[in-house]
Amino acid sequence: MRLPALRVGFTRDGLRRHALIASLLVAAAHAAGSDAATVVPAVVQQPRAFGYVLGDVLTQRVLLQAGDNDVSGITPPSVGRTGVWLERRPASFETDARGRRWMVIGYQVVNAPQTLTKIALPALTLTSAAGVQLQVPEWPASVGPLTPPNAFAAGDLQPLRPDREAAALATAGLRRQIAWALGLLIATLLVWAAWWRWRNWRESVRLPFARAWRQMQRLQGEQAAASTDAWFWMHQALNETAGQVVHSGSLSSLFTRAPHLQPLRVQLERFYQASSERFFEPAPSATEFPLKALCRALYRAERGRQR
Repeated sequence: MRLPALRVGFTRDGLRRHALIASLLVAAAHAAGSDAATVVPAVVQQPRAFGYVLGDVLTQRVLLQAGDNDVSGITPPSVGRTGVWLERRPASFETDARGRRWMVIGYQVVNAPQTLTKIALPALTLTSAAGVQLQVPEWPASVGPLTPPNAFAAGDLQPLRPDREAAALATAGLRRQIAWALGLLIATLLVWAAWWRWRNWRESVRLPFARAWRQMQRLQGEQAAASTDAWFWMHQALNETAGQVVHSGSLSSLFTRAPHLQPLRVQLERFYQASSERFFEPAPSATEFPLKALCRALYRAERGRQR
């Protein structure tokens, strides 16, 4: 006995019914997802709507509550330009005296209009971690130019004003102080110059090599080496400095009495050798001795010791 064959499959009407059921399920899923996100109009303290110019900041405060429930985990809006006129600054949070939390959003005016212009703080949707969405509406405001584009050119309202002369300061007291200061400075310089001249004069009278140098300055360069008086002045200054008659064999007594002349020992030995040749040899050497330079060096050493 043959059993009748069974045909497995879907007819065209069956496929249509299945497609309709699937679309209804997708729509239901979307409806369920939209119901999960609760949209609540936000309580907003809007800024003043007028009187702004370039650089001003419009501050918007949004209450983080949905009904009587606090909303946590709100993501702040992004910062940066929001259009031609405004730039959004980083948001901050604060708590009022009633313990309610607010999000503070600042918008700075970054462009200057030529005439009074209407702008708007953009609308926002702030979403919490729980899916609650706070809707912040757009808020209009006006921005004005820093200065009018055209001057009125009437009366004192001109495009440019003349420079205002500064009031003259009373300088009589300053001039008196300057005069006193200059007078004291000149008097100080005169006293110092007089003291310096007196000190040099006193040294030239009191110090042996200072006297010899003052007398030798009257002679020219070549005359000093040839002058008998110049050699006599040098010997007299050396003897007075040593406290005794000095010759080539007793230079050690001179350096014991005047150790500041020790650096000039070689020059002094040559001086006494040249003096012996000049005055005691029958045929003196024709070599010229730098007598004036030695006297100046001895005078400087003597003066350095006095200071």
